[in-house]
Amino acid sequence: MSLTFLFKAIARDVAKVGICQHVQSLHTGCHLLAAEKALLMKLRKSTGYTFINCKKALEKFANDITQAETWLHEQAQKEGWSKANKLEGRKAKEGLIGLFIGDKTAVMVEVNCETDFVARNENFQQLVKEVAFATLAHHQNKTQSKGGYVKSILAGDEVCKLNVDEGASLADRVALTIGRLGENMSVKRAVTLSVPAEWDVGSYVHGGVSSQTKVAMGRYGALVVFQGGKEGEQDILGRKLGQHIVGEAPVSLGNMDDLPCGESETRLLPQTFLGDPSRTVGQFLMGQQARVLDFVRFQCGERTGEEA
Repeated sequence: MSLTFLFKAIARDVAKVGICQHVQSLHTGCHLLAAEKALLMKLRKSTGYTFINCKKALEKFANDITQAETWLHEQAQKEGWSKANKLEGRKAKEGLIGLFIGDKTAVMVEVNCETDFVARNENFQQLVKEVAFATLAHHQNKTQSKGGYVKSILAGDEVCKLNVDEGASLADRVALTIGRLGENMSVKRAVTLSVPAEWDVGSYVHGGVSSQTKVAMGRYGALVVFQGGKEGEQDILGRKLGQHIVGEAPVSLGNMDDLPCGESETRLLPQTFLGDPSRTVGQFLMGQQARVLDFVRFQCGERTGEEA
């Protein structure tokens, strides 16, 4: 065997080893890229932040997704407060009414933003849900030792002081959502109710949006406290009364024997009933063997007594 032939054989073997190692390296690299991409997708889905920011966070913490998520929230909170301060003067007249009925309890809140487009964003709707549940939890903690009918009305600044998970305030949650969506936002007001066992709370939301939460959301909302009604039909009665209150916008309850004053009537009981124009609300209630005790109506963006 000549030396030339021997050298060629050795060169071929070395080349084969190199190619195999290169292919193995590419295969390992593909697995790493696939794993990193899966982490990136998971972080993006769980936080809602941009791909660029999620990638930056994973690189910063060597693909530790827990640390990356914590860091992203901290940065978003800082950015949110910065944006909130800059956008504070901009008008926020759009938004949503959020309403939730529990076991003999109810809450209704108004959260505002600048545009209807943002009001339909799931991050904004998540904020409305958090405001509603934090307000209801506060009400239940305050009233757990009380009986009877309890009604609490909170202004926006009072609601924003309430805490949510992990000790953060609702004000922090608002700032975080401002940072994500880039519009001015505010919590305007909230009302909570607790009723005794023999009473019921009806509700209605109009102009509703498709929401993935248990909180009903829309442009208008009403809560109505009533007693009586046909057995098993209280939910239907409560909805009908809520629809009337949203549609006819009464400002006071009135009395069962009040005479109606036509289309300008602002007392609930003498108003022409929306579901049956041949009767007043009072007459409809007599037929149902029921009586209304209180009601609350919210319209998104309306001027309140304090603003006026």
